Amino acid sequence: MKLPRDISGKNLVELLKKYDYKITNRKGDHIRLTTLINGEHHITIPDHNPIKIGTINNILKDVAEHFELDKNTLLKNLFGN
Repeated sequence: MKLPRDISGKNLVELLKKYDYKITNRKGDHIRLTTLINGEHHITIPDHNPIKIGTINNILKDVAEHFELDKNTLLKNLFGN
């Protein structure tokens, strides 16, 4: 599955709530999310519209590794199809 190319930081934050990520800090145009599932894990999402494709790829790769998922499985869970 292809990465979305038109997603904003706010949309990605909303989608990651499926994995129990919660906003724990906000500084400038960056949003810090934390989940306690499978141990504590933090990610930082830029509040840009759209987020650059390389940044989306790195964020989703990090989330997939934390949850021990294949990146394609994570993409299907977040974006459907």
